[in-house]
Amino acid sequence: MMRMDFLTLFPEMFPGVLESSILKQAAEKKAVSFNVLNIRDFSENKHGKVDDYPYGGGAGMVLTPQPVFDAAAFAANEARGKPRVILLCPQGKPFSQAESERLASEEHLIFICGHYEGYDERIRENLVTDEYSIGDFVLTGGELGAMVMADSITRLLPDVLGNAESAKKDSFSNGLLEHPHYTRPADFKGWKVPEVLLSGHHENIAKWRKQQSLKRTMERRPDLLEGRQWTEEEKKVLETLKNDN
Repeated sequence: MMRMDFLTLFPEMFPGVLESSILKQAAEKKAVSFNVLNIRDFSENKHGKVDDYPYGGGAGMVLTPQPVFDAAAFAANEARGKPRVILLCPQGKPFSQAESERLASEEHLIFICGHYEGYDERIRENLVTDEYSIGDFVLTGGELGAMVMADSITRLLPDVLGNAESAKKDSFSNGLLEHPHYTRPADFKGWKVPEVLLSGHHENIAKWRKQQSLKRTMERRPDLLEGRQWTEEEKKVLETLKNDN
């Protein structure tokens, strides 16, 4: 069973996410355990202070190292293993499906969710194993980013999703955006489901889905196709798309 620990100043942010939907089901199936630790509980300051002014001056406050190190040590000792300690930070590596798949093979993840102006650099240099950013924008703290990562990773764990093929066919899992989906009714306000999906011809449906996946990626995220190693099937689909255009 994977263990995820969240070190945070705002533990009240987590229950709504961790106790709902797929994450709740994953915990009930014993695929993962979630533990939220309040960094303030580990402060040696009698007032629970966890931040201070930066040396050299500047705006904002900086998260001090002591409570973060002690909270991480507590989480690691509880699990009795060597965790990956993840720092949520705008300077981190962009989080992707490939990174999610890599982390899903770990046994223990500790997420450090900071606030204020930033972290004491000694946290980054001596405690953290991985730094991630969920996008080129700034959030108030790392909690939302940690929850996004937890959701992405958890759904990849064995037996979490009802259909094991679901995760494999998600957008980005094969480097492409996912094809369109349709359901009943076949005709809604004159907007009809493509005939091929109603044909029952599985080979043709698979070809259509591959074509639509490539088309959608070319139109919306052409950057994903840069340096891609094309299969013969994909080359044929590309030629078809070019001819259609």
